[in-house]
Amino acid sequence: MEKTDLIAQIKSKSVEAFDQLIEQYGDRLYWHIRRIVVQHEEAEDVMQETFTRAFLSIGDFRGETESSLTAWLYRIATNLAIRALQKRKRGIFSSLDSVRGDLLATFEHEVEPSADEIVVRLQRAILSLPTKQRLVFNMRYYDELSFEQISQATGQSVSTLKTNYHYAVQKIKEQVKVIEIE
Repeated sequence: MEKTDLIAQIKSKSVEAFDQLIEQYGDRLYWHIRRIVVQHEEAEDVMQETFTRAFLSIGDFRGETESSLTAWLYRIATNLAIRALQKRKRGIFSSLDSVRGDLLATFEHEVEPSADEIVVRLQRAILSLPTKQRLVFNMRYYDELSFEQISQATGQSVSTLKTNYHYAVQKIKEQVKVIEIE
């Protein structure tokens, strides 16, 4: 099925087209969400809600291209993942970044003993980033989205995203350098 045909089928709420959409985007969105919330079970819940919301609100989707569909799905997934993180916050006035310690603890608990040490170190460095920098880094580095797609997904300007990505890369390099020295 052609991409434009798939989008038209999705807009007509075809269950088969949505199954194809889930097959095409399921793994990518799962790992995007998982990098935000860290926990497997929570990532699965958020992913399921992402596709449910997409199905229910497909009438609001105004794009015609695969790129705009990708950005729209990432926007839904990102917003729901951030909402899941916000539920973890301890106090009314605590920031979203205050859950970083919880995310690191969850990561440390879930990491396999046989995991590659360099990958573990990289993940620790990424999880230590402020939320906005972590989101843009993950979407650019892992999901290979363009800054324009990330802008559509997050609602932030391309220049802001490039700045956040630059700072994220610098902080990760510093963390890895510190780890190498130790």
